Amino acid sequence: MEGDYSIVKNECGVSEAIGFLLIFSLVVVGIGLVSLYGYPVLMQQQASADQRIMEKNMIVLQNDIKSLSYKNVPYKETSLKVEGGPLTVYNTMMTPTPSFRITDSSGIDITFHPGQIQYESAASQQVITIENGAVMSRRNLETGSFMLAEPRWFIDTDPVYGKITAVIYLIGMNSTELLSRRGVGTVKMQMAETNFTEISFDNNQVIVQYIPDPNNNFSVAWRNYFVNTLKWTETAPGSYQLPTTDKLVIKRYDIMVKSL
Repeated sequence: MEGDYSIVKNECGVSEAIGFLLIFSLVVVGIGLVSLYGYPVLMQQQASADQRIMEKNMIVLQNDIKSLSYKNVPYKETSLKVEGGPLTVYNTMMTPTPSFRITDSSGIDITFHPGQIQYESAASQQVITIENGAVMSRRNLETGSFMLAEPRWFIDTDPVYGKITAVIYLIGMNSTELLSRRGVGTVKMQMAETNFTEISFDNNQVIVQYIPDPNNNFSVAWRNYFVNTLKWTETAPGSYQLPTTDKLVIKRYDIMVKSL
């Protein structure tokens, strides 16, 4: 009949396998894109989170060291979670080791090795260290560094007589063996030995020299602290002159790390 059209359905080309392959391919491509672009971002965020946590942990340990040194607390114990890299104690006898040398024109010559408590991130290559009472950070294979928390050095001027007193704290970290920790651990520290030196002189010049460990160099952080915070004068690379001083007080504390 003219004008009468019929629709012929042919399903010979329809296959469930083709539909499954298309959906499966989309899923695989989606997973691949997430793995390619999303996973590195997640790992970077995790490394950054681990680093921030360890920065806070190291400041907590610095406060424990302050309690042992300045408040005469005999023993401190703190539980920490260490993720993303090891926390290690390098005692004052390690070689090479950083050192501080204090000299003056009257013949004073004191060399001090502080040792270190150090965290090194495996993912971000960030190093966070407690050295001579300061918390510092740097990146591996780079020369720059900065302080997260400063030590307790200061210059005091007598308001009546105008006499200038320089107070320098030397804090050494020791252990009976090389200690290292990942995961949850307890840092146990106790005061081992103290030493107090007071030297009076008339308008003498004191020089403090920082000699870094070449493999773990925090020269930039210490320079910024000495020059910008304490307002000392840099007389040569790594050497800093105090203002004209009437009295020099050197307080030395040796802290024993019993366990991590």
